[in-house]
Amino acid sequence: MGELTWRCVRLLACAVSVAALAGCGEQSSGPAGAAAIDPGPVHVHGLGVNPADGALFVATHTGLFRAPEGELRARRVAGRYQDTMGFTVLGPNRFLGSGHPDLRERLPPFLGLIESSDAGRTWRALSLQGSVDFHVLEARGQRVYGYGSDWESREPRFLTSSDGGGRWQRLKAPEALISLAISPHDPDTLVVAGDRHVYSSRDAGRSWKKIQAPSPGLLAWTRSGLFVVDREGRVWRDAPTDGTWRSAGSVRGQPAAFDSASDEELLVASHDGTIVSSLDDGRSWAVRSRP
Repeated sequence: MGELTWRCVRLLACAVSVAALAGCGEQSSGPAGAAAIDPGPVHVHGLGVNPADGALFVATHTGLFRAPEGELRARRVAGRYQDTMGFTVLGPNRFLGSGHPDLRERLPPFLGLIESSDAGRTWRALSLQGSVDFHVLEARGQRVYGYGSDWESREPRFLTSSDGGGRWQRLKAPEALISLAISPHDPDTLVVAGDRHVYSSRDAGRSWKKIQAPSPGLLAWTRSGLFVVDREGRVWRDAPTDGTWRSAGSVRGQPAAFDSASDEELLVASHDGTIVSSLDDGRSWAVRSRP
C-alpha cells in the first residue's frame, strides 16, 4: 500500500526534525477539541479495501475512517484519533499500520509496526515500537517493506521483513522514497519512487535498477500492470511487453494517496479527502467516498 501525502513525505526526505514530525501528527493526534467538532479525515496517508466486507478504509492524520460498500460517507473507526501514517490491508479484517498514537494512549510517539485483526477497531504492537515511524508501508504475504524515520537519529530508515514484521533487515534506498508497490506475482519484486526517479528491484530491495518512467509519482500495482499517478493527476500504465508507458487516464488535482484493492481496483485520494475509484485500469473514475 501505499500509500502518502506529498507534504509529509517531503518532510521525511529532508531528515525530519521533531518539530516537523509534530506537524505531520506526532503532537496533534488526539481528540483535542473533538468534543466541540470532529475535524473528519485530514491528510489522507493510505487507502485499502477490506476483503471481508468490501468497505473502504482511509488512513489519515486524524484517524482511520471507514466507508461501507455502496455508501459515500466515511466515518471514524472506533472513535480513535491515531495518526496512521503507514497503512496496508493484509487480508480480511487484518491491517498493518504505523505512525503516532491517539494522545489519550500512553504510547511512544513512534508506533513502529502495529497490527489490527478486527478491521481497525483495536491495534497491537508487532515490532519497532518507539524506534521507527513508517510513512511508506506495504506488504504481501509475509514480506513487509517500510520506509520512514528513525527515532534516535531522525534519519530515514528503509527496512524489510520476511516473517510478517518480526525480524527486520536494513535496506539502502536509491533515494528518499515517496511511494512503493509490490508485484502481485512475487513479493520480492517491487518498484519504488522518489521525487526524481522510479526504480525496480527483483531481490527484495537489495539492488536497484532505474526505470524510465514518464514522471515520478505515487505507485500502485494490480494484476493488470504497474501504475503511476503524477503530481498533476495524470495516470500512467507500464506496458511490460515493450517497456514503454502509456497514458491511462487522469484524476482531478494533485493526489494525496494512491493504492490498489483486490489487485483490480485503483484508488486515489485527493487533498480534500475525496476518494475516487477506477475498475477499468484508470480510464474512468467514480467517487468512492466523500469527507
